[in-house]
Amino acid sequence: MANVSKKIKLQIPAGKATPAPPVGTVLGPAGINLQDFCTKYNDATKDKMGDILPVEITVYEDRTFDFVIKTPPAAFLLKRAAKINKGAVNGKNETVGTITEAELREIAETKLPDLNCYTVEDAMKIVEGTALNMGIKVEK
Repeated sequence: MANVSKKIKLQIPAGKATPAPPVGTVLGPAGINLQDFCTKYNDATKDKMGDILPVEITVYEDRTFDFVIKTPPAAFLLKRAAKINKGAVNGKNETVGTITEAELREIAETKLPDLNCYTVEDAMKIVEGTALNMGIKVEK
């Protein structure tokens, strides 16, 4: 396998990658085939339509590439669960929405593979901290 040329991280809506900006402007200078990437990404994410998915793209010196799709950002999942468009301006001092502990557990289970912890309980603490900073209260 060829040597790694660069690693690129993007957040792209599932199933909606196009060679237009922002994907094209980031991947074009890397020298990879934009249409090939978009087709592969869209095929891999068509079952998650509506989600925003982080993707790590590894570009090799021979202009081939691999990509790894991560879980949606915690903030995106929290906003969807709380049915809000954006988090609070003042974070902890302002409440813009609430979620149940069951919803928190579900989000933590979704995020667990990408978090720096081993148990769902630890993942729940991490996601709860994100929720509090966004102004989302967790009902216990």
